[in-house]
Amino acid sequence: MQPLDIKDLVVLLRTKAGDSDTCDLDGDVLDVPFSELNYDSLALLQVTGAIERDHGVALDEEALEEADTPRQYLAVVNQVLADATRAA
Repeated sequence: MQPLDIKDLVVLLRTKAGDSDTCDLDGDVLDVPFSELNYDSLALLQVTGAIERDHGVALDEEALEEADTPRQYLAVVNQVLADATRAA
């Protein structure tokens, strides 16, 4: 499976949780906390569900809860995707 990048995450955020009212998601947002991007845990839960469905993986909810920025979130997701690829 291909790893997700920030562009993939931005598309998921916009389609599953709506566009950010406070930040330009097309800018450099990798290290901006989700709270500053105006995305809460419910928004991330919707994105997580879509990733799990689309890629047939189970993501570690506790690790994702600790991911405060898109960079941290993508690191957790991409580790699971890499592990699933190696296991296939």
